[in-house]
Amino acid sequence: MPSVNAVLFVAGLLLLFGIVSSKLSARIGMPVLVLFLGVGMLAGSEGLGGVAFEDYELANALGSVALAFILFDGGLRTSTGALRSAWRPALSLATVGVLVTAAVTGLAAAYVLGLSTVHGLLLGAIVGSTDAAAVFSVLRSSGLALPERLGATLEVESGSNDPMAIFLTLGLVGVLTGTAASAGSLALLFALQFGVGAAAGVGVGKGAAWAVERVQLDAPGLYPVLVTAFGLLAFGLAAVLGGSGFLAVYLAGIVLGNSPIVFRRGIFMFHDAVAWLAQIALFVLLGLLSFPSRLLAVAGPALAVAVVLIVVARPLAVALSLAPFRFTLREGAFVSWVGLKGAVPITLATFPLLAGVDGAEALFDVVFFVVLVSAVSQGWSLPVAARWLEIGRPADPAPPVTVELHALRHVDGDVVDYTVAPSARVAGQMLRDLVLPDGVAVTLVVRDGAVVVPRGGTALRTGDHVFVVARTQLKPLVDRLFDPEARTPPLAPGLTLAFPAETTLGQLHRFFGLPGPTWSTDTVGDLLADAGASDHLGCFHVAHAGDPEFVQVTYAPQEAPVGEAPETVSAGPPGE
Repeated sequence: MPSVNAVLFVAGLLLLFGIVSSKLSARIGMPVLVLFLGVGMLAGSEGLGGVAFEDYELANALGSVALAFILFDGGLRTSTGALRSAWRPALSLATVGVLVTAAVTGLAAAYVLGLSTVHGLLLGAIVGSTDAAAVFSVLRSSGLALPERLGATLEVESGSNDPMAIFLTLGLVGVLTGTAASAGSLALLFALQFGVGAAAGVGVGKGAAWAVERVQLDAPGLYPVLVTAFGLLAFGLAAVLGGSGFLAVYLAGIVLGNSPIVFRRGIFMFHDAVAWLAQIALFVLLGLLSFPSRLLAVAGPALAVAVVLIVVARPLAVALSLAPFRFTLREGAFVSWVGLKGAVPITLATFPLLAGVDGAEALFDVVFFVVLVSAVSQGWSLPVAARWLEIGRPADPAPPVTVELHALRHVDGDVVDYTVAPSARVAGQMLRDLVLPDGVAVTLVVRDGAVVVPRGGTALRTGDHVFVVARTQLKPLVDRLFDPEARTPPLAPGLTLAFPAETTLGQLHRFFGLPGPTWSTDTVGDLLADAGASDHLGCFHVAHAGDPEFVQVTYAPQEAPVGEAPETVSAGPPGE
């Protein structure tokens, strides 16, 4: 048995090689997870490293832990807005889609590999689900900004389709080993996987949000640890009760990530690092578990199975699953191509091995080869497919600097980083000409790698990174100034904002997206001077503020002037 020191030394080397390969992946356009697998294969018993590893039970356990961290981080970064727009098609893909993919691929595998129908369907079930680790990794490193509904559908599907794949895999393993229960027991297993997993995830997520906001820890570094503890609790609680720990930890991350929590950026950065560590460890570990000589022996038939999976089974499953949801043909084709396979199928392929299913070793090798083909062909060509289908746009470049609020108590506000798009309302405008309510301020502009101290005469250019401090409730309104695709949620009646008295009526019209004289130079102060104590501007009530240099603008659609229909705030870009 190797010493602890030797294990730490090898682990450090493998992590370093994994990080170096992540830089290489960006240069050659290869998905980083493929290079992580390659590092593991090179270090394995048939590679240059000669590290012997064939402990499938340990690989299964460590793989489950790594996937839990990856899914938790993915959930933290999934907005409820995206979830609301995507949960129906994603749920259809996660159930009907997995079932159709498994059935078509399984029947093809039985024919190509000369297996029994049940063995073939078991292989189809193992590779039937998309992989969260692969999808999150490829989508977020592809340099693409997908339409919100499409991107959210792909991520939510990958985060929620594991219960169906696990249910099918365990059921078919039971059939092959003679331990299968009745149809009622299998139905109960299905209900537990989804029901208990969802309940545990949402419940623990809400409890975590309540605790993080109120516990008031003195050491900032304990907040990420506290959040990690709740993530593990969600996974473990669901698994102990018979549910899907993967679904639970993903939903717990969504609930927690969309709650007002202290030390938010620190928590997110910590879990981003943990997710990267988990990805490297997971795929390197699975690479160690492979034997290239055995993969070559099954290459021909495994390639045929992969082609059926990618070209026939996944597109058919997507077409049936998304039929009720009005996706375009281009979007449907893109969803079909992003049926990435990764760690989950390889981890599921260890179940037959641990259960002693006949031919399980050959099934594992075929699954591993299919995953390699999927990751290389689909992952590498994802940006090409997006351009060919005219889906999405290039993602905004990462800012060269960051500005953060590390608050240990709840603060009503945050620092938001915007990249000025060519079609943004603020592009080409000087800061003095922007109307920003009290509670919003531009704090920093970064242009061509240089810091620009914002002044009234500073003109915003396309590509500038603009850092804005804004109160939480004002952020959706500020989003509309910088993002031409932003959508503003309905304003709450009674919402009151304070603007400088010299703000022009045209500026207010542009800020709120009201129809009217968007270039009027009359000031709000002049409006009140003529009208007296208060007046109306469409569906907004305008009155003097306590400070004579400001006026109060209150959203009051019920107080619109008699004879005028209450105006609504435009959902599109300001001024439209």
